[in-house]
This record gives sequence, structure tokens and C-alpha cells, in this order.
Amino acid sequence: MPEADDLSRSRLTFEQNKMLVAVLEMNQSSWLAAGVVPGVERRPLKKLDPYPSALLRLVERWRDQAMKAGHAITGVVLAFEAGRDGYWLATWLRSCGVEAHVVHSTSVVVSRQHRRAKANLLDTEMLIGVFLGWLRGEPRHCKMVAIPTLEEEDARRPSRERESLVANARGSSTA
Repeated sequence: MPEADDLSRSRLTFEQNKMLVAVLEMNQSSWLAAGVVPGVERRPLKKLDPYPSALLRLVERWRDQAMKAGHAITGVVLAFEAGRDGYWLATWLRSCGVEAHVVHSTSVVVSRQHRRAKANLLDTEMLIGVFLGWLRGEPRHCKMVAIPTLEEEDARRPSRERESLVANARGSSTA
């Protein structure tokens, strides 16, 4: 049994025919969501405006598709790679009943032999693969990042504001 703070393995009991699995590739201008929906042969893929409410509506639509296919969905799990400002989304999704996880980006194994194309579609496919492995409890598949509480996130804010001011000051002095 993994320890309480061991983020290298899932503590969830993964039931493939009862859980909706989704991943999210986030950019500033758009998000790309991909899913594994029980009872649906294809893997749905949807480009979204970067709004959490749009993501939640999409997850509900996928849940409805699974229910129409005869699968009672008992849980929704969603993952995305760690980014500077992604923790708020995980916290919000958890408050909406979605089991959200943040993947530590350096824990995802990427082939270094050849130049890898950088495409959101490829990233979502890779992310689904590692997330499913993590959910199944396969060792060393990927690691998750601990999602900070609102108080911990607020404690970081002054230094982030300073970083932003310093970056802006550097940019204006070189112009």
C-alpha cells in the first residue's frame, strides 16, 4: 500500500468501465481535452476556450454519452501537466466533484532519440497513456504534484508578483 504522501501511485481503485478518464493540454488561448469514455469506441477530443465551465460542461457531456451506452459512471478523473498557474483549476474541479490530478512534467518519459514533434494532439495521447498507467497502479509511470491549499498558494503570491515586476523592469530597460 502506498504511503499517504506517495504521489507516484494512485490511491483510487480504478474501475475502467465505471470511470471517465480525461486529460487536458492547456495553452493561454485554448485547451485541448481528450478522454476515455466507457462504452464509446473512439477517444473523444475537443478543443475548448480556456474556461473551466466549458471543461465541466464537456465532462458532463461525456458522462451522458457513457450513460447512454449503458455504463453507470461512478467517478471522473482528470489530469493535466503541472504549470505555473494550474493549481487553481485542480482545486476548482475538485470542488465540482472531479478527481483532478496534476502530473509532474519531468516524470513523463519522452523518447530522446529523435526530435519529437510538439503537438497538443500527441501530448494528449501521451498524457492519457501515462495517466491510465498511474491509475492502474503501474510503478514508475509518472508522478503527481501535490496540489497546494489556498493558503499555501496565497503565501507564494508576493514572490510571484515580485518576479513579474522584475521581469517587466528588465524588459523596459532593454527597450
